[in-house]
Amino acid sequence: MIVEGDLTPGERLDETVLAKRFSVSRTPVREALKALVATGLAEVKPRQGTTVSTLSIPTLIEMFELMSALEGLCARLAARRATGEETHAMHAVHARLIEAYERNDPEAFYAINAEFHDLLYAAAHTHFLASQTIALRLAPYRRKVTYLPDRMRDTLKEHATILAAIEDGNSERAQQAASEHVRLLGDHLSDFISTIPPELLT
Repeated sequence: MIVEGDLTPGERLDETVLAKRFSVSRTPVREALKALVATGLAEVKPRQGTTVSTLSIPTLIEMFELMSALEGLCARLAARRATGEETHAMHAVHARLIEAYERNDPEAFYAINAEFHDLLYAAAHTHFLASQTIALRLAPYRRKVTYLPDRMRDTLKEHATILAAIEDGNSERAQQAASEHVRLLGDHLSDFISTIPPELLT
C-alpha cells in the first residue's frame, strides 16, 4: 500500500486499524511495521507512533538517482533476456498508455505506466533486482511527475526508445534510455520539486 501510494507520506499506521482491515491479530502487524521501519518505508515519530516515511528533498533526489540506476540495469538485462511474449506485452501496455494520453487521463496514465515498468522488471528475469526496484517505486512522488507539462507525451517517446532497444538486443542503449527516463535533471527537477506538497516532505 505504501509502495503503490495508497498510504501517503506522514500517514499514521495504526496497529489496531490495520489488524482489523486484514483480519489478523496485532502481533503480525507489529512485526510488519518493524520491518517497514527497518527498510525506511516507515518511521517512528514522538507522540505520533509509526507513520509512512516522509523525505527531505536531498534524500528524494538521491532516491530518484538510485531508481534511475536500477531501472537502467533492468532494461539492460531485459534487452538480453526478454522473450517475444514479454516484448509483445509491453507493446500492448504502451498502446493503452497512448489511449490514456489521447483522452488526457493522467490518473489512468500513471496506473498503466506502472504496469509497463512492472513488465520491464519481469523481462529482466532477476527477482531480487526487480523486488528492490519495485520497493523504491516512490509512488507518491512519481505520481506528481505525471502531471508535469508534456510529461505524458515525453513518457511515450521514452518508452518507445526503450522498447526499440530491447527488441534490437541493444543492452547499452536500453540501459541509457531507461535511466534517462527516470532521472530528473535541470528544469524538470525544479518543476517536479515545486509540485510536491509540504506535507510530503520533511
